[in-house]
Amino acid sequence: MTADTRSAALAVLRRLVGNPAAEFHEGQYEAIEQLVDEHRRALVVQRTGWGKSAVYFVATMLLRERGAGPTVLVSPLLALMRDQVAAAERAGVRAVAINSTNAHEWDELLGRLAADEVDVLLVSPERLNNPAFRENQLPALVRRMGMLVVDEAHCISDWGHDFRPDYRRLRDLIAAMPAGVPVLATTATANSRVVADVAEQLGAEHLGTGSGVDVLTIRGPLARASLRLGVLRLPDAKTRLAWLLSHLADLPGSGIVYTLTVSAAEDTARLLREAGHDVRAYTGQTDPADREDAEAALKENRVKALVATSALGMGFDKPDLGFVLHLGAPSSPVAYYQQVGRAGRATESADVLLLPGPEDPDIWRYFATASMPNQERAERVIRELSDRPLSTPSLEALVDIRRTPLELLLKVLDVDGAVRRVQGGWVSTGQPWTYDAERYARIAAAREDEQRHMIEYERTDGCRMEFLQRTLDDETATPCGRCDSCAGSWYPRDVVEGAADTASRSLDRVGVPVEPRAQWPVGVDRLGLPVKGRIPVDERALEGRALARLTDLGWGTALREVFAAGAPDAPVTRAMLDGCVRVLAQWDWDERPAAVVAMPSRRHPLLVDSLARGIADIGRLPYLGALGVHGDGPTGGPGGNSAFRLAGVWDRFGASGLDLPRAPVLLVDDLADSRWTFTVAARELRRAGAPAVLPFVLALRA
Repeated sequence: MTADTRSAALAVLRRLVGNPAAEFHEGQYEAIEQLVDEHRRALVVQRTGWGKSAVYFVATMLLRERGAGPTVLVSPLLALMRDQVAAAERAGVRAVAINSTNAHEWDELLGRLAADEVDVLLVSPERLNNPAFRENQLPALVRRMGMLVVDEAHCISDWGHDFRPDYRRLRDLIAAMPAGVPVLATTATANSRVVADVAEQLGAEHLGTGSGVDVLTIRGPLARASLRLGVLRLPDAKTRLAWLLSHLADLPGSGIVYTLTVSAAEDTARLLREAGHDVRAYTGQTDPADREDAEAALKENRVKALVATSALGMGFDKPDLGFVLHLGAPSSPVAYYQQVGRAGRATESADVLLLPGPEDPDIWRYFATASMPNQERAERVIRELSDRPLSTPSLEALVDIRRTPLELLLKVLDVDGAVRRVQGGWVSTGQPWTYDAERYARIAAAREDEQRHMIEYERTDGCRMEFLQRTLDDETATPCGRCDSCAGSWYPRDVVEGAADTASRSLDRVGVPVEPRAQWPVGVDRLGLPVKGRIPVDERALEGRALARLTDLGWGTALREVFAAGAPDAPVTRAMLDGCVRVLAQWDWDERPAAVVAMPSRRHPLLVDSLARGIADIGRLPYLGALGVHGDGPTGGPGGNSAFRLAGVWDRFGASGLDLPRAPVLLVDDLADSRWTFTVAARELRRAGAPAVLPFVLALRA
């Protein structure tokens, strides 16, 4: 049977790649044979471009020829799904995807699946826990499944905890599958710890058998002969942007410029476009249709680069991608290797350059702490749930946790068995739950180690590819002979005349809209507030302005220092005041404000008062003072969800002592986050007679 399997597999491979002379890479056929002939569970850890997708497509077709049901492919990203479906079509594999962007096609796709007209069904890990899919389609699919494939399987491990907690539930799915169904997990980024963790999840025992299943691990060398690595350390964001302005056009072909934050991606893309470079921004906030169009533009070389966050990462397949450049370093060599692996997959050479920034560790810490489950919050959520479904918005109004972190926490508790997603919301399972402090401490320690390794990568004078390989526990690591450590700097260091000034002007750009709230939060009536639905137009603020976002490349640096934990309260600097005046000068309001009012502030009274007085003096406007405070004033702090933030400021401000003009009022504060403080304060000013309120703030949190 093995000889027959090999010849049949080779025929499928050649059809897949469109090359009648194609041969298997080392390890590819071994994996296929074990899946098809032995029905094994296998973990394949191979570098990007090695051909992991060929393994599961070839194995699928051979299993289908032998009467097996369709393959279920768990895939984490829409871009990756699109590429996988396209690759399957080229090979004659009938593949369909069910995800958030094609809900209008689900009935048709499920009909094709029921008619056995589908070879590969691609689903996201979240889809496996969708109540309707889990209860109506998944049981029948599990019974018919010919093979399970888990792509980007490192997400099963603790390393991927905050990215895809749903991956952790795959252990339960594997345990529920009939005995003898092969399972394949693939990844390009896994050290020995992650390999052991993933193998443990794949080896979950079948229900009722009482014993685990042996997992075959096929691991190859991770060196990428096509990549030329380098690190260029520059003093500040202005110089890094000036270098990019000077040399983006010189980089080979088209590629990706990675940033650490959404605002950095958008600001950098804008700067490059204004300088004549054909680039687009690509982030998790980009509209899905625009993301798909941007991916196509890059693949077809219609743009020089996409300026992207990590939203453009795993599985994006452009074989001739010429370069990957990072403005700011990812938080680990694992993440870095994953992203640079997009380049040089089918070319002899590709350039990979890292331009780290001094602010990188602060950004790493922010994202690490924002995603880690908190024991007190988790217990609060469990207490509020019962056996009656509660929607996420309704639960949000009870537990004072913002929507995004609440949804992540619910997924974690779901995987842990404490809560369950059902039609209509979430319920408690009643199962005992204990906060796994040891596990989260281990994750935090592992992240800190990975951050140290990333800094070591930036500073090493040894081979950079060898460093990445050793960090990923690749025992075949040897010097590459191509990186800047091995062969000397291959990139220019100069900045062309005028580029620094252009970068400075871009970073000095001021003014960010502050959108007014138009709707009271769901469930706020449960907290005793007598409002719901839309906010009356005559009680709303108008659109406001901020000097900048805390995450901005330019003014964000100075603002982060002002609002850093432990920073002393101090009057606004002349530079910031001048920046604020520029914002006001550019503001296209319908009617100029006639007076200035300040928000009362506990944390920054000097800052807010000096800002309001400074604006009033320069604008020759009367300064009416600060809003009055009722009782003990606002309660609560930054973070928390809308209902609790609103409750914390409701009825806490008064405007009765202010001599308000019958003209617009400029309302000044230091930092806007939820915008409920502005919303309530503007309502009080409107009810006291101000015909319009224009909020102005130094910084937006994001």
